Amino acid sequence: MKKNMGIADRVIRILIAAVIAVLYFTGIVPGTLGIVLLVLAGVFVLTSLISFCPLYAPLGINTCPRKEKK
Repeated sequence: MKKNMGIADRVIRILIAAVIAVLYFTGIVPGTLGIVLLVLAGVFVLTSLISFCPLYAPLGINTCPRKEKK
């Protein structure tokens, strides 16, 4: 897999996942919606750790900075 996520994208996803986790575990977002959001948060964390978003590939999005060739 070729990396297609930049640092800013990864940090934003981690922050969103943390907010979702806090909302779920404090009981603000309970039930089925809470579980769905928690799974989404898990996907955000996983994609941030591997720096690859499967949705970006078919859409041609790449937020990873390009390295200059010398």
